[in-house]
Amino acid sequence: MNVPTMADMMAQGKQPEVLFWVGAAGSYDDRAKKITKAFVKILQQANVDFAVLGTEESSTGDAAKRAGNEFLFQMQAMTNIEVLNAYEVKTIVTCDPHSFNTLKNEYPGLGGKYKVYHHTQFISKLIKDGRLTVEDENLKGKRLTYHDPCYLGRANDVYESPRDLIRRLGVKMTEMKRHKSTALCCGAGGAQMFKEPEKGDKDINVLRTEDALETNPQIIATGCPYCNTMMTDGVKFKEKEAQIEVKDIAELIAEANNL
Repeated sequence: MNVPTMADMMAQGKQPEVLFWVGAAGSYDDRAKKITKAFVKILQQANVDFAVLGTEESSTGDAAKRAGNEFLFQMQAMTNIEVLNAYEVKTIVTCDPHSFNTLKNEYPGLGGKYKVYHHTQFISKLIKDGRLTVEDENLKGKRLTYHDPCYLGRANDVYESPRDLIRRLGVKMTEMKRHKSTALCCGAGGAQMFKEPEKGDKDINVLRTEDALETNPQIIATGCPYCNTMMTDGVKFKEKEAQIEVKDIAELIAEANNL
């Protein structure tokens, strides 16, 4: 896909407009890699001068911090901040709300001060600046509902940029009963993704999927790779995978624009 690294850029004496922070899920999880690729295609269509860290990128430390290992978090964060500051990075965009929250709100206290965008915010900015248009024919009339990721919505008050992008797709959007500030967690945050759930009547992701199914969607849209996994698992649990797709907003925009 011809994505330059910061090391390549520095070797040529160039400074990209933005650093794309891929994140652990977007780098290693096969499903999340599709979101990464869709977003790269959007950046390329808008002629954004961007780069990634490649092998120099490490975990932001979000999962370690949420699981209670502050020492490991600070080690991971300091390593990343040294790399970012050495490259004089000013602006970062990421598809992962967990990375977004950590880079934006927790790195400044450790010496890492950057302008950080979630990919829905950045795509909205590209449209507002006239660098990108979204076709509204390919997905026209599809029934869609949107799941708010916790670390995007409640933690950072980003509710409108994802919805603004969805409105541009020509789809028929129905909000779940619990949405925006009352949205239910998908069950993966706080490092819960990496452990078995505690005993109970029902897994959180199944409960959240039931919220989505009440809107009779063909597409469940989200803006987080972890939410994507949990909602996909919920759809499979309900045996609805033949009728319902779980897609990241970047994938929907790439699909709308035939990328």
